[in-house]
Amino acid sequence: MKMRKKSDLPTKVCATCGRPFTWRKAWTKVWEEVKYCSDRCRGQKTRKPQA
Repeated sequence: MKMRKKSDLPTKVCATCGRPFTWRKAWTKVWEEVKYCSDRCRGQKTRKPQA
């Protein structure tokens, strides 16, 4: 795989905190299923996104 700029990587918005987060190599095979930016947000699923 060729080096990419961070700005060229895909992004999503976290379902818990509402902040954008960037693709990580560890998520290569499961990127479509990733919903949370961190383990902390995944543990707080019931919290509403901040404005």
